[in-house]
Amino acid sequence: MTNEDLTQKLITEKFLTTPQIINAFKSIDRKDFVLSEDKDRAYEDKPLSIGFGATISQPTTVAIMIEKLQPQEGDRILEIGTGSGYMTGLLAKIVGEGGKIFSIEYIPELKEFAKANLKKYNFKNISLFVGDGKAGLKEYAFFDKIISSASGDEIPKSWKEQLEIRGRVVAPVAENLVILDKLSKRKFKEEKIHGFIFVSLK
Repeated sequence: MTNEDLTQKLITEKFLTTPQIINAFKSIDRKDFVLSEDKDRAYEDKPLSIGFGATISQPTTVAIMIEKLQPQEGDRILEIGTGSGYMTGLLAKIVGEGGKIFSIEYIPELKEFAKANLKKYNFKNISLFVGDGKAGLKEYAFFDKIISSASGDEIPKSWKEQLEIRGRVVAPVAENLVILDKLSKRKFKEEKIHGFIFVSLK
């Protein structure tokens, strides 16, 4: 199986539908973001360990989350949980040179792992940080979109505050994937998709 095969499978199964997102999946090879001993398993539709109790999420999960986020060219996106850097790279490809990805990782070693993986693509629109994802990045707010690969008990207040009006958060809460749209400073609309299990937000 190749990255092209994986992408086609996600299209056939209707997990990928948006042209610019499909293009990103074709351009960013999952094999570049797994541990060396898992290269032959890179295109399996399964989460794979990247050490430190973390995983690279299964491709269907990544596809669902990015399709729900609906990133656009030029967006400023905050990513919580850089992990392997796979989703970071996909988002950076979608938002293009006019956009910017700010990604926070709790574990310093994983930030370095992601940095090394992303170097293969020569992106100029990614900033990586080590820190507490729950706090967001107030000094770089506001963000058009916020996406998290780690689960908490609720959407942190800081994310809601750092989101642009008409912006969107996609994040796991307990075993649901929550899609939160900011309608005004204090008004939000929420949608839930059931049946997702993620590592905990530290």
